[in-house]
This record gives sequence, structure tokens and C-alpha cells, in this order.
Amino acid sequence: MLEFRHLRTLKALACSPSLAQAAARLHLTPSALSHQIKALEDYFGTPLLLRGSRPPGLTPAGQRLLTLAEQVLPLIEDATEAVRKMADGDSGRLYITIECHACFEWLLPTLERFRQDWPQVEVDIRLGVSFDPLPALQRGEVDLVITSDPADLAAVHFVPLFSYQALLVLAHDHPLLTHAHISPWHLAHETLITYPVERQRLDVFTRFLQPAGVEPRAIRQTELTTMMLQLIAIGRGVAVLPDWVLRERTEKTRLATRPLGAEGLFGTLYAALRRNDVKLPYIEDFLRLARQQENHD
Repeated sequence: MLEFRHLRTLKALACSPSLAQAAARLHLTPSALSHQIKALEDYFGTPLLLRGSRPPGLTPAGQRLLTLAEQVLPLIEDATEAVRKMADGDSGRLYITIECHACFEWLLPTLERFRQDWPQVEVDIRLGVSFDPLPALQRGEVDLVITSDPADLAAVHFVPLFSYQALLVLAHDHPLLTHAHISPWHLAHETLITYPVERQRLDVFTRFLQPAGVEPRAIRQTELTTMMLQLIAIGRGVAVLPDWVLRERTEKTRLATRPLGAEGLFGTLYAALRRNDVKLPYIEDFLRLARQQENHD
């Protein structure tokens, strides 16, 4: 059977002026090297080495295997080095899935800084609205899920990133601004603008409206936060957004906010990870940058 060591042997023979020097390059005795070549020739049933030539030459069959060695050995060396770096936590893969459109507000600046510090880590982002992210995490299809809904799952660890307050966003002259806080019934006569996701993934429904048995007058959906805020500013509806989206924006636009309920509606954003990945250096640094970016914003 042809093995990697045989390819290394042929490469050493092609690069050495003698059999003895090729053996020394491979940390073998000349006798051991001769036995290895003879066993390979017996396996293929054809000579690979031109005996008696100086330096040692290869037959056409040997040359064909040398070509294979020159193609395969660099790939093996690159893969070996990459795996070693992964084992040391110096490189790897970070496929991120987010369960909320609003997360882009702080995620993209975080990733920009992360990629400068970890150029050897392969990064990708997927929006988890067309598939179930947590099972995908368990299967190894993604590496980190940003979510506000932790679950009890085997081999998955939820790391808290930061807390947030969900706020109702209104036009600066909206009649509801006369109230210090918003009750579910206030939204029964409003058009609620949301991202295009299922209701069970939106706190405004699961934790605010549905427990009170309230349905908005209408629901309008948009994927873009900027478009959502513009629609609110011209009086086309209201929306519930996390406070990190709204910092500085309400001062620069015709928008205002009110808390949901007398106590407010709060949540925590988590990074869901496979337990074996939590201590990887580049994962730890991403989590640090994520918290730092939110605090900076």
C-alpha cells in the first residue's frame, strides 16, 4: 500500500545526491531505506529506482509517484499546520448565526475588529430565520449562536453577553407619549412594525402582548432597522427594539421611546457555544470584543 512515508522517501531521493544522504534526510539507515523502496517496488510490481546511477534516479513509474508526492505533500503539510494551530487555538472557524436582525447593529463592528486580530480564523454569518440554529450548533454546522432564549441542551453552553431593555419606539408627537410607560392594551390600536420573523422569537409577543391576550391592530414587517425607524418617524406605526439599537438615534431623529410595562421589559443576549469550544482563545476574544463593543456603543 502506498503511504505518506513512501512519498516523502521519493521526494528525498529526488533531492539528494546519494542514497545515504537521502536516508539521513529521512532519519533512516541506508539499509532501511533500501528495504522500504524494495517493498514498494514489490507492491507495484515494477522498479522505481534506477540502480547504479549517480545521483540516484527514478524510473518513469518512480517519476509518476514523485509527481504525486510533489502535489500531495504540501497539502498534507498545510493541513497539519492548520490543525496544530486549531489545537493551540491560534486559528479555526467561527460560523455565527444570529436570531435577531437588530444584532447586526453591534455584531458587524465587533467582527471588523475581530478579523483584524484573528486573520487566520474563517468567519461567516448566517441569519437564523430559515433554520433552527441550536440543533445546527450541536451538529457542528455553525459555531456560535447569538440568542436571547437559552435552552437546556446537551453539550451547549450559554455565555451571557449583555443585558438590554426592550423599548417601544414612537414618533416624537405620538399620543402615547403622554404615558410614562406602555401597557399591552395601548398597542391594540397601533400598527406594530417588526422584523420578518416568527412571533415566538419576538419578546413583544411572547412576553408582553400574548400574556395579556392583546393583538395589535395591524402588523407590518421590514428587514431593515433604518427603514423601520423611518416608518415610525413619519407616523406609519410603532416598534419594539432593544436599547442598543436606539442609543444616539432618538436624539438625531424624530423618535421617542417608552418602557413596556411599569417594571420595563428586560432580557439578556447570550452566545451559545459547544462546551468544548468555550475556552478556545479566539472564541474568548470574540466574546470580549462583543461585550466591549456594546459598552462602547
